[in-house]
Amino acid sequence: MTEKPEESLEARLKRLGDDIKSKKRADVSEGADGRADESRKGYAAAMKLSSEFIAGILVGAFLGYLLDHFAGTGPWGMIVLLLLGFCAGVLNVLRSAGLVATTDQRKGRSGTDKEDGGDA
Repeated sequence: MTEKPEESLEARLKRLGDDIKSKKRADVSEGADGRADESRKGYAAAMKLSSEFIAGILVGAFLGYLLDHFAGTGPWGMIVLLLLGFCAGVLNVLRSAGLVATTDQRKGRSGTDKEDGGDA
């Protein structure tokens, strides 16, 4: 008669251990999913910013090459437009990161639009 309660106690203890293990696995997988989501978001932002920067430089270099090829200006067109492309790339990165206000944000902040019925 004493063996049955011990068996049920051992069975309950085993079930409790299994439940704890399954909960730990679920917590670990949920934490990994959250970290993976944040990692993907960071990776996407890095790819976006780097592609905008590189695109500005490549467009400037390409336009400079075309200017040099058709106008015969030597390396000066490429040098100048490459530097302008670099500046445009940096500005695009800053704008995408939200560190520089866009023209729409500046208009809304200044409140000096002539359309709102101000002094003309």
